[in-house]
Amino acid sequence: MAKKDKDKKFSKKLLHKYRLVVLNEDTFEERFAIKLTRLNVFVILSLGTIILIAGTIFLIAFTSLKEYIPGYSSTALKKQATVLNYKTDSLQQVINLNEQYYASIKKVLTGDVSTVDFNRDSIIDASSIDASNLDLKPTKEDSLLRDLVDKEDKYNVFESTISSSNFVLFPPVNGTISEGYNIKDRHYAVDVVVAKDTPVKATADGTVIFAEWTAETGYVVIIEHSYELISVYKHNASLTKQQGDLVKSGEVIAMTGNTGELTTGPHLHFELWNRGYPVNPTNFIDFN
Repeated sequence: MAKKDKDKKFSKKLLHKYRLVVLNEDTFEERFAIKLTRLNVFVILSLGTIILIAGTIFLIAFTSLKEYIPGYSSTALKKQATVLNYKTDSLQQVINLNEQYYASIKKVLTGDVSTVDFNRDSIIDASSIDASNLDLKPTKEDSLLRDLVDKEDKYNVFESTISSSNFVLFPPVNGTISEGYNIKDRHYAVDVVVAKDTPVKATADGTVIFAEWTAETGYVVIIEHSYELISVYKHNASLTKQQGDLVKSGEVIAMTGNTGELTTGPHLHFELWNRGYPVNPTNFIDFN
């Protein structure tokens, strides 16, 4: 019975009506009045709290306000961090490859190279073969091929090079040839008579590999061109290029003169070399 009485009293308290009145302080005029129970107040406060929490969660989750929360990073920052992570991984791979490359170079320079495995039995068998028992006489087809290659190398020094790239040589100077190309006298050049201080031009694009004074031939310029071609210019009065300079075809590299011990007058001593062999310049250049 006591428990039922307490429950009735509690329910009565929850449902007991109260009147909330708003009065004018000066005139005591009733401005606003509302009837409430303790249950109404509890329900209103609960609903208000739930709405406030839901609104706060919505603002934080679906607006940019979440970026102001300490410890929370923005989407752009996450994207940038991901990109930087990929770049760092790529750079790390490049660094690893470079380290392997430098390590291999270091081994070569220090002589720390592993020995090459080979078949010992095959070498012993090869050494036991007597060369005197082998037939080393060239066949007819081999002799014809060798003769054909010798003729091509003798008469067509630039044949493959010129046909593949239309390689054209520019005349360094224009004048009269006083002494031509002569293999018997070991004069591997042409001497072109010109007036003093005539501009000497590069015969083709290339790099100056020598530009100095020599006692016998005066000021000398040597240019390395494509296709293993080298041009030499001697007895110059002065030089306009230095070693290491890049030159274009027809560009002035020196001024003609009469310098050096082995000269008899103003002229240009011009040589052409291909793969270490002298070439007659008049076969490819018209000096007139």
